[in-house]
Amino acid sequence: MLRHVVLFRWNEGTEAAHVDRVEAELRAMLDRLDIVRAWSLGRDAGLRDGNADMALVVDLDEVDAFRRYSADAGHQRILNELILPACTRTGVQFFTRGNPGFPREPPP
Repeated sequence: MLRHVVLFRWNEGTEAAHVDRVEAELRAMLDRLDIVRAWSLGRDAGLRDGNADMALVVDLDEVDAFRRYSADAGHQRILNELILPACTRTGVQFFTRGNPGFPREPPP
């Protein structure tokens, strides 16, 4: 399993309605894509100063599924039109444990 994690920090002045729209469109996209095995999206609980404002976690079967997810026209539209103009975004992809056969299985 390949896990894709993204943290969003909204630019100052980003309106709540914009964040609501991003969240709604991401949820719709994630529900639409059959290559997505599991996902979670949420806003920061406010327990610690300095945290990101929102996080997205997406589980996919393999690297090729991640590439298809990244190239999806709906994903590209949300990313380029709604997310990148309004926030700083940091992402990471990693293999989760217990998934034999992946080329870069993490060490025990």
